[in-house]
Amino acid sequence: MEALTDATFLATKIKNTLYQYHRVEDDKWRVAKKTKDVTVWRKPSDEFNGYLYKAQGIMEDVTDNVIDYIRPGPRRLDWDSLMTSMDIVEQFEENCCVMRYTTAGQLWNLIAPREFVDFSYTTQYETGLLSCGVSVHYEEVRPDFVRGYNHPCGWFCVPLKDSLDQSLLTGYIQTDLRGMLPQSAVDTAMASTLVNFFGDLRKALKA
Repeated sequence: MEALTDATFLATKIKNTLYQYHRVEDDKWRVAKKTKDVTVWRKPSDEFNGYLYKAQGIMEDVTDNVIDYIRPGPRRLDWDSLMTSMDIVEQFEENCCVMRYTTAGQLWNLIAPREFVDFSYTTQYETGLLSCGVSVHYEEVRPDFVRGYNHPCGWFCVPLKDSLDQSLLTGYIQTDLRGMLPQSAVDTAMASTLVNFFGDLRKALKA
């Protein structure tokens, strides 16, 4: 892996990028998928030839606990149905690390299993938290996986003003799955994956 000589600089850069996404006006987004509990929007990404997705829903738990299930750590692997392995390959501070993880195949394995290596950073945001990250260069590639790339992405989690034991969770995801994939398959997979993510997380929090 290339040396991250200034993790603080990278953390600040990603955080500021996510703040920009969080300020994008509502009329710039188009609904990609909507259920009773979750809405997923998308807009063309400024980072690559794909989409930036925004997903939002209410979680029945306090902010710190919700983010603790999302950020890198032992809890994430227990409940996330898409994630098949996760290792912390470098730890900078308690809230800042590089993780290497793999995901399962999707759409009847039309989308083959992927591997990602991401720099991850968790920080305070207003009265809640932001957990964000971006993929970094890593030489070693597992032979059975396609190496995907996450452009700046992250999760904002803030308590509801009138119900502090509930949290509003808003995610921004822009993943380049790479490989030979039709864009329609990628679009279907991303929107559905985000809805499933919320469902899996809700079950884990209740348990």
